[in-house]
Amino acid sequence: MQHAAHILRQGGVVAYATESCFGLGCDPRNPSAVKRLLNLKQRPMKKGLILIAADVDQLRPYCAEFPPQVLAAWPGPHTWLLPAKKNAPRWIMGNHARIALRVTAHRQAAALCRGAGMAIVSTSANRSGEVPARSYRETVRRFHGKVDYILSGYPGGLPRPTAITDAGTGKSIRAG
Repeated sequence: MQHAAHILRQGGVVAYATESCFGLGCDPRNPSAVKRLLNLKQRPMKKGLILIAADVDQLRPYCAEFPPQVLAAWPGPHTWLLPAKKNAPRWIMGNHARIALRVTAHRQAAALCRGAGMAIVSTSANRSGEVPARSYRETVRRFHGKVDYILSGYPGGLPRPTAITDAGTGKSIRAG
């Protein structure tokens, strides 16, 4: 865990278990790390990325206000679209005015955020359009030698990726 957290702080890309699958993560403030992650996924920057954190304080650099319904859902497998601070990285938001944030309830993912001392990018471990890797073994098969570290662990058991809801409108963007 300490090694993976160190790699994140140094600008590397790490694979790790999340609520439903393995994810790829990096420091969201590091444009080179984000660009590398997007290239690995073959994902366009315009789509934006989700950030996960161990607690709300780790998300405060990206969003100023957290409505009660958001706080009530966290920690948990629910991602919210929230108004981004003006200085939030555009490379995380893509072509969107809002930023996708989650306080994870996955113990290992939360421990990784705590160890790194920051919120991290959390996107499924797959190339765009492919099924996400759901095991350590599958993640190694797909990403060995392509990411800087693969943290051994187990997904939380959700059958689908976390729900995404626009906190301003209540509209469901993705069912969980």
